[in-house]
Amino acid sequence: MSVRTPDPMPGWLSDDDLYEARSRLPMLYVEAVPVRLDPLGYVSEVGLLLQADDDGTMVRSLVSGRVLYRETVRAALLRHLEKDLGPLALPQLPISPVPFTVAEYFPSPSQTGFTDERQHAVALAYVIPVTGECTPRQDALELTWMTPAEVLGPGVQQEFVGGRGELLRQALAFAGYNG
Repeated sequence: MSVRTPDPMPGWLSDDDLYEARSRLPMLYVEAVPVRLDPLGYVSEVGLLLQADDDGTMVRSLVSGRVLYRETVRAALLRHLEKDLGPLALPQLPISPVPFTVAEYFPSPSQTGFTDERQHAVALAYVIPVTGECTPRQDALELTWMTPAEVLGPGVQQEFVGGRGELLRQALAFAGYNG
């Protein structure tokens, strides 16, 4: 099952080199939960990407991607937000690059609850307010804005893979949602 976005900079590592690196090293990622805020700064909507995996199963996804060599975390966040949500999303990056959590993904089930069959990955996770117009990335069918209560419902939660539903729960708790 692949939730991979086509690499906009395919020359940084060949597919073979990337496969070899993933089999030997943890890979650094950023993940972002795009949100819209109400006038008081509370999360009113969460943006989720909908896409089909290799088997044709519909899955929900968050904005995510690798941090490139010599790229800052802030630059990686902005690059992936613009790539996944479009250039007019107008994300509001945090003042500090401190994530709300660090998610550790393993190729098989582990004590973390996060899995990525391709690799061992470490993801710095952020809640990012966006104020502009969003259009989904190339491999996403749509971007859906839902209320926090909707995204925490069992129907939507079962559409996530690799533990991202739990990551979304942690993001909303961090943002002060306790519904």
